[in-house]
Amino acid sequence: MSHPAARAPGKLPFVVWVLAAGTFLMGTTEFVVAGILPDIAPDLGASVSHAGLLITAFAVGMIVGGPVMALATLRLPRRVTLVLALAVFAAGHVVAALSSSFAVVLAARFVTALATGAFWAVGFVIATGAAGPANATRAVGVMMGGLTLANVIGVPAGSLAGHVTGWRGLFWALAALAALAAAVIGRFVPRTEQHARISVRDEIRALRQGRLWLALASAVLIMGGVLAVYTYITPLLTDRAGIPQGAVPLVLIAFGAGALGGTAIGGRFGDRRPMATTLPAAAATALFLLALIPLSAVPLAAIALIFLMALAGFTINPVVTALAVRFAADAPTLTSALTTSAYNTGIAAGSALAGGALASSLGVTGPALVGAVFAGLTLLPLTALALTARRGATRLVARGVADMPLPAARTTCEEAPPART
Repeated sequence: MSHPAARAPGKLPFVVWVLAAGTFLMGTTEFVVAGILPDIAPDLGASVSHAGLLITAFAVGMIVGGPVMALATLRLPRRVTLVLALAVFAAGHVVAALSSSFAVVLAARFVTALATGAFWAVGFVIATGAAGPANATRAVGVMMGGLTLANVIGVPAGSLAGHVTGWRGLFWALAALAALAAAVIGRFVPRTEQHARISVRDEIRALRQGRLWLALASAVLIMGGVLAVYTYITPLLTDRAGIPQGAVPLVLIAFGAGALGGTAIGGRFGDRRPMATTLPAAAATALFLLALIPLSAVPLAAIALIFLMALAGFTINPVVTALAVRFAADAPTLTSALTTSAYNTGIAAGSALAGGALASSLGVTGPALVGAVFAGLTLLPLTALALTARRGATRLVARGVADMPLPAARTTCEEAPPART
């Protein structure tokens, strides 16, 4: 068997696709509750607005719990961590399905989010390690593609299933699928994958790199920009573009297709040309969002811009995720968890500010303006990363070692020249 580092570009090991399937399942459970809140609320004796805390609890669990669980499971074999995370995920859904208490269901959602954070953090590390340096960003793109596909297929299908079988039936189904995923992952994830040699102190010490935090800042800002619009896309389409309510899901599919395409583009080109991929994508996202303000009154233009906004915005995600893991080579698990927290922080901040803009005199175009500002600000940390890489390359040339290969764990984000044979 060839070493992962020597794997030919474009060829990914099967375990990456297995982990992407787990990401799809967990991404579905994160967002599907939004579509069945009217079914959950009366059954638990809560108002719809109060039941919305079930979404908030999950986001908080992802933001706070991901890094905490990454450190708590640091000395466990990674394969064991993944299986335990899926087991806790399944148990949380079982408890929620059996309970009639809103407080218990809320706590179950929080615990489920902790398990999801642990799964994603460890899963990203295993995927990039199995794929090797030449395919690391593409592996991240495939895993994040599972999350994007959850929004395109999993959430609509889950919402429909929740309406037909009841929300408890949906939760039982998610628990069963998680148990099946645990069995499959236990079979295909290598038993030798563990990180007992890495200490908590080593993980925390590796977080001192400024480049890491620039990558995380990019993740917060670009996700905040895209989700600011996505969260309030329905009133924009119905009130501004005049699109019928029943046709909104079709536009959401267009958004999902753009997000899936952007994730694939970032995964394909991000390894070789990270800054040449992310900087134009961030600028394009900001421009598409600005154009959405005047052109959202035209239905076809609104749909096209929403697709393009998702395409450009999601191109950045796999690249900055892979860069973050690369920069903190001695803290891959904690860094992956922090990246997940960064995306959820962006979602929370972007949607909160967009909600305020929606309620202001800006009306339904307010979220697009907020999104454009977030996307424009993404250029700042990305530009700083590019400048840092250029200074590093200049120093290497000055020392006369410009042609020497760098170890994979310590490469910077500068664009690598094509390999010579």
